[in-house]
Order: sequence, then structure tokens, then C-alpha cells
Amino acid sequence: MTADKPPVALEIAELQELAGFAALCAERVLPIFTHAVPNDSRPQEAIAAAKAFAANGERSNALRSSGLVAFKAAGQATTPAAAEAARAATQAVGAAYLHPFYDALQVKHILGSAAHAMRAHELAQNSQAGKTFFDWAIDCAPATVRSVLRRYPPVAAGKGRTGDILRELDTALRK
Repeated sequence: MTADKPPVALEIAELQELAGFAALCAERVLPIFTHAVPNDSRPQEAIAAAKAFAANGERSNALRSSGLVAFKAAGQATTPAAAEAARAATQAVGAAYLHPFYDALQVKHILGSAAHAMRAHELAQNSQAGKTFFDWAIDCAPATVRSVLRRYPPVAAGKGRTGDILRELDTALRK
């Protein structure tokens, strides 16, 4: 929150819808992780926790913890694509914890899962697979994603390819 901007109004139902979309994005790249690390269920558990929250669940320590362990799985992944897929799962949980601060950094809570999922597709397959995912994400994003994004300032230029993807998604979904 900046000194001249009030908190961003957010309803729990909106956070649930954001988490549902983020979980859907992460779910699409879960096979990339499970193929590379077949005996590690941490990202899958994080996605399940985000989906449970989206289905009228509550924010809890268990939900937050599932995101943290998926983040650890990303650090232990055996391929860059698998790491990005695990990060997508982490960000699916993160969507439940969007803060009401008028700050462009909050956009990662909204679109981080989609950005990491697109990058996972690019690394596992090619840039066309990433573009296909990008188009899918834009088409499937619920109106709530667009509405909530517009309450925050646009994300600045990103760090690395995933940051660039985040900015591209943000720009496309604000139209």
C-alpha cells in the first residue's frame, strides 16, 4: 500500500477464484514435474490444497505449508522445467494470500502460477508449447482475474524469462 493509495478491496470469494485458476494452470504442468521426479508428491499436494481453498475452503497454516514444501520441491527438481512446474504449484497456493497492498509485486500472486507454467512448457517442449499455454490461459482466465488485476498497478519489466512472461500475461489480461 502506498501512502496515497487505500488498500485494494478483496473478497474471500475472489481469492478463491484466483486460487482455482492458479491451481488449474499448475495442474496442466504437473506431469512435467512428476515425469522428472516421480516419487515427489509435494507440488501435487500444493495444487490439491489450492483447489480445496478454491472450493470454499479456508486459508490455513496447512495451505501455506503446502506452498512452502512445493517451493522446496522446486529447489530439488532434476530439470529446469520440473522446477518451473513446482513453482507453478507454489504460486497456486500463493494466490490465496494476495495482499491488499496497491503494489505491482502483488500481480505475481495473481499470475505467478500461469507464468511459471508457461515457462515450464517452454523448457520441457518449445516456445510454441509455451505460446499455446499462454493463449489457453488468456482464454480460460475468469473475469475475476481481470477484475482483480485492474485494481493493482501493472507489473514492471520482469527479471528473466519468467518475469517477461508475467508482464506479457498481465498486459494481455488487462485488455
